[in-house]
Amino acid sequence: MKVWILLCAALFPALLQAAEETQPLAPWTLLDQYEQPYTLSDDLRVLLVARDMAGAKLVEMALADKPKGYLEQRRAVFLADISRMPSLVAKLFAVPAMRDYPYRVVLDREARIVPRYEPAADAVLWLQLDGRRVLSRQSFTDAGQLSAALQRLTP
Repeated sequence: MKVWILLCAALFPALLQAAEETQPLAPWTLLDQYEQPYTLSDDLRVLLVARDMAGAKLVEMALADKPKGYLEQRRAVFLADISRMPSLVAKLFAVPAMRDYPYRVVLDREARIVPRYEPAADAVLWLQLDGRRVLSRQSFTDAGQLSAALQRLTP
């Protein structure tokens, strides 16, 4: 009986995680760098998530030579947690600088959404989606590898 209880206790977290991964992501709406709302949609294929500046820089480097609309053509979007940035810095410098990017940056100003996905520090989390269901997760720490993965997505 003790073995059965220990086995169940050991397997329960894995079963719980598997059940969570089959559930669709909860819908959310946040503003981007242009103060335009973005709502997580069923047709999104890739959600890129960064919890810090290092992760955001990886996305910036991976998309540096890409044309405007590159992510949108691939049904991908970039979600950045800027909650740790002082609000004055964000308002006066960082967000206005993001308006020059050739891609949309959905901003999680209060860390309401990004922590749900548990991205690693200094990395970009790639969530492969189908109808808001997570098919796979991958973490990138190299801009070249991230760029190559994005290139493999067919528009």
